[in-house]
Amino acid sequence: MRDYVILSDSCCDLDADLRKKYGIEYIPMRIIFGDTDIPASLDWEKISPKEFYDMMRGGVRVRTAQINADEFKEAFSKYLDEGKDVMYIACSSALSNSYKSSLMAHDMLAQERPDGKIVCIDSRNACLGLGMICMTASELRAEGKSIDETAQYIEAHKQEVNQFATVESLNYLKRAGRVSTTSAVFGGLLQVKPIIISDADGQNVAVEKVKGRKNSLVRLADLFKETYRSNPHQRICIGHADAPEAAEELKTLVKERMPEEGVEVITAGIGPIIGATTGPGTLAVYCYGKEVTYRASEAQNK
Repeated sequence: MRDYVILSDSCCDLDADLRKKYGIEYIPMRIIFGDTDIPASLDWEKISPKEFYDMMRGGVRVRTAQINADEFKEAFSKYLDEGKDVMYIACSSALSNSYKSSLMAHDMLAQERPDGKIVCIDSRNACLGLGMICMTASELRAEGKSIDETAQYIEAHKQEVNQFATVESLNYLKRAGRVSTTSAVFGGLLQVKPIIISDADGQNVAVEKVKGRKNSLVRLADLFKETYRSNPHQRICIGHADAPEAAEELKTLVKERMPEEGVEVITAGIGPIIGATTGPGTLAVYCYGKEVTYRASEAQNK
């Protein structure tokens, strides 16, 4: 059985320690603000998280750029040259075109490099939900599972990754074109905080509105408890966008509701790609739980 690399992108939000621990690689997307165009590094070499989020607080709009097919082809070829197969676990195709680009690179290399295997998976997740799936793949690889066996497991269980998130201000979602100006203005005046899930199609959708920051954190923790299910790869991931104190508060609320003992709780910063859309102060909790079946597209058609 050939060794294989587990590869993701800037949306996985796994820091250097987690990537090293689990042997996960990533391809950087890009962020653009003003005349600056830099890699969306999860290690923040060009700009610190504090500088990045303070810049957004100051009114600077950050744009993002996906990975194109040529970049995927170059990255995949590098690992094939090392004698490794490649498993690319992508940010949700509902949020990024990178998965589609990876398939184009896969098809190009299938003709040129029949000696190697490339498997591309649409995670239907982003942020630490995507990161959790990558960590699960790493554990399966460590157990001796082949690339096909690992891919099979991920495809069967990726819809069990649940996200419950909220934002500090709707203004950043407005800038990114995700909510209307009217919603942002009235939401700000009334201190309305949306509860955002990743639906069955991998789209981020607001399913509830809660008044006040504290109430929104309590609601995230309650929803976590409601959906939680035991899983051999269970871990709780809490992500924050330059809001470490609020993340600790959410962590405490989650631990108070933890259905079983001995489960790892990981707290990590939200990276530049997700942060560019949701803005500073974003908080999210991820876990394996009930299969996600809600589809915003179906709800809108009712």
